[in-house]
Amino acid sequence: MSVRSQSSEQSASSQAPHRAGFACFVGRPNAGKSTLTNALVGQKVAITANQPQTTRHTVRGIVHRPDAQLILVDTPGLHKPRTLLGERLNDVVRTTWAEVDVIGFCLPANEKLGPGDRFIAKELAGIKKSPKVAIITKTDLVDSKTLAEQLIAVDQLGKELGIEWAEIVPVSATANKQVDLLADLLIPMLPEGPALYPEGDLTDEPEQVMIAELIREAALEGVRDELPHSIAVVVEEMLPREDRPADKPLLDIHAFVYIERPSQKGIIIGPKGKRLKEVGIKSRKQIEALLGTPVFLDLHVKVAKDWQRDPRQLRKLGF
Repeated sequence: MSVRSQSSEQSASSQAPHRAGFACFVGRPNAGKSTLTNALVGQKVAITANQPQTTRHTVRGIVHRPDAQLILVDTPGLHKPRTLLGERLNDVVRTTWAEVDVIGFCLPANEKLGPGDRFIAKELAGIKKSPKVAIITKTDLVDSKTLAEQLIAVDQLGKELGIEWAEIVPVSATANKQVDLLADLLIPMLPEGPALYPEGDLTDEPEQVMIAELIREAALEGVRDELPHSIAVVVEEMLPREDRPADKPLLDIHAFVYIERPSQKGIIIGPKGKRLKEVGIKSRKQIEALLGTPVFLDLHVKVAKDWQRDPRQLRKLGF
């Protein structure tokens, strides 16, 4: 079993050819994939939340190095689907796996391997061409003995299912431990070639999608147990406010927060509109940081009955 830590040799000759390609993080929901993407890119590009199934769009984070460009594809967690939305999310995952240069399988250090991990590992075993790296996430939450046990368990899981791990790497995205080492190990697995995105680009996700995700993340805060998957956000329009001086621009953003049932409306809006106002304040700050311009955010809550099970509504909401 080859487990990498920061003391491993990091040799890269200055004459090494430039590499560029796609890596994909997989794992059951809430295994730390989005947090790891954000840590590698160095900025928030993927929505993170402490409950499963928050990532619904394939967010690409782009890591720029002098000798390489690593494009991270962040997929929804693969899970046993209970709704049409769940089935569509799983299709997205499988399509992505077939198209990337390397797959990182994220397994949290603080949770024993379970049926969800085994379910994904079995699917991975069927993909022959892409190298697979086992990434043990959230190492800051465990002691060294627990981490060692998890490393052995992951190595054993690979042997059982016939998966040959290219590397097994323990990391902590929140404590920024071994994140750079992970990039160093992924890059040699990419094909040689020029950069695929301009220097400075961090994602190819359209701004409106990223803004909708920031609003949804803020809306989920505090109501995760009550409405874990029932919230969707659509940005209807973004327009610069007219009659503003050039040095004092203002961007008007109109967005709808969709829920599945009328009874959920009160939960999102809160007493006297207090919760919705907090959602607006929190997400507006993040949107202004993302866009670098002052924003007026207009939020409305709408009911889209049982949208997770309705193909027409799913299309309308961008799934």
